[in-house]
Amino acid sequence: MFRTISRTRRTRRALVTAAAALLLSGCTAVGPDAPAAPGVPSGKAAQDALLKAAEHRLVVDCLSGRGLSLTSRPRAPDEERKLRAALFGAGPRELSVTLATGATVTAHEDGCVAGARQRLYGDQRRWFRAQVVVDNLRAEAQARMRAHPAHRAALARWTRCVTPPDSPRPDRPDPAVATRCSRESGLDEVRERLEAAELATVRALRRDELTTYRQLRDRALRQAVELPAPTHPQKGTTLS
Repeated sequence: MFRTISRTRRTRRALVTAAAALLLSGCTAVGPDAPAAPGVPSGKAAQDALLKAAEHRLVVDCLSGRGLSLTSRPRAPDEERKLRAALFGAGPRELSVTLATGATVTAHEDGCVAGARQRLYGDQRRWFRAQVVVDNLRAEAQARMRAHPAHRAALARWTRCVTPPDSPRPDRPDPAVATRCSRESGLDEVRERLEAAELATVRALRRDELTTYRQLRDRALRQAVELPAPTHPQKGTTLS
């Protein structure tokens, strides 16, 4: 299970929801679709679905080998802890990536989710770093945008616009006023222009991670289509 450490620690989500989020991650758009390998669907949405299904299949098989399964039925606290450890690993988190935004994302190397990732992507450490960086490209671009002098100036104009005369700025300006001020201050135009430019810059800066992401994702797609047929029914174990 990924964990992000920042100035404010976030509460963990419910177990099955967290597992579903993990299996859905890694779906960031990184460029035009490349020619698909034999058996691999060509559309990105279909590829995402294939990867999700393959990872789910491997996780379910792994849990089954430990005498566990994913269901929505209530569990006792000790059962919940056992399933969480089997899914996401236990003990110190071995994987860690600190982003340009200052946030640090961590995860375990053991557990059924990690094992599924290793099986599909071939190098869990490289995939973890590439995926975390690529999934946060837009956040990095937005942080750069907010620090840009043009954005700071436009935001200051917007703040003056929404603040009534001789009064402090309201915590929640009237939506109609906020919209009008975004237009009149030029904030919307500045954000649109700067975010696109900063995203292009960030993609150039993270070129190595993007290349790794594409390479390992292509490998995972090939592995997914080559998985043998399930040896037992997998009903009642859906994560989403």
